[in-house]
Amino acid sequence: MSIIAFLVIGLLAGLIARALMPGNQSMGLIATTLLGIAGSFVGGFIASLFYTNGHMWDLHPTGLLFSVLGAMLVLLLVGMAGRTRRVV
Repeated sequence: MSIIAFLVIGLLAGLIARALMPGNQSMGLIATTLLGIAGSFVGGFIASLFYTNGHMWDLHPTGLLFSVLGAMLVLLLVGMAGRTRRVV
């Protein structure tokens, strides 16, 4: 896979994941692309759990569907980590 295609799929996955997730995610274009790329690797790990034709711990990019699912999972985890609890 070429670098350009990897960046385009990362950007598309990041944009779709941000559109599907509720709430306000204030990110720029580069952060959205990085989110999609991270989601692609997380989605690749999730896909390797279902399709056992390779090794489970191989890092490999996957298709757009699992990239979006992975990016949504990354957004969820970052959103949960960003919340602070206030004790009154």
